[in-house]
Amino acid sequence: MKIVKIISLILLVGFVGIQFVPTDLNQSDTVPKTDFLLVNNTQENISALLQESCYDCHSNNTEYPWYNKVQPVAWFLEDHINEGKEELNFNEWDAYSNRRKNSKLKSIISQVKDDEMPLASYTLIHKDAKLSNSEKTLIIDYMKNLKETLK
Repeated sequence: MKIVKIISLILLVGFVGIQFVPTDLNQSDTVPKTDFLLVNNTQENISALLQESCYDCHSNNTEYPWYNKVQPVAWFLEDHINEGKEELNFNEWDAYSNRRKNSKLKSIISQVKDDEMPLASYTLIHKDAKLSNSEKTLIIDYMKNLKETLK
C-alpha cells in the first residue's frame, strides 16, 4: 500500500509541475491582407461557417476554450493547431500559388463532403462547428465555384 501512495504522490507532483510549462498561443490582433475571406470577398453566410468550423485550427487566430489552461490538454491543442496550419492556413491564402490553391480547394471539397472536416473530436465539444447537410452543400458549392475561377 505504501508503494501506491508514493506513486500517487509522484504523479500528483508531476501533474502540478507540468501546469507551469507554457505553450505558444495562436492568437493575432490583425487579419492579414492575404486572408481567404478578404481575398475572395466571401459572402457573410459562408464566412460565418468557415470561421465557426475551420478558423480555430486553420488560421493565425484561435479562440481558446477554458480547458486550454490545463496541461497536457494545452500541448495537445497546440500540436493539433500547428498541424492544421501546416496543412492549410486561411490567413495565408493569397500567398499560395494557384496550383496550391486548386489543390487545397479540392481537398476542402473532399473532406467536407466525406465528413472528415471539421474533425469529430472538435465538433464533439464545439457543437456549433458541426456542419448540417445544407451548410456542407453551401461550402462545397462555394469552393467548387472558386476552383473554377482559378483555371
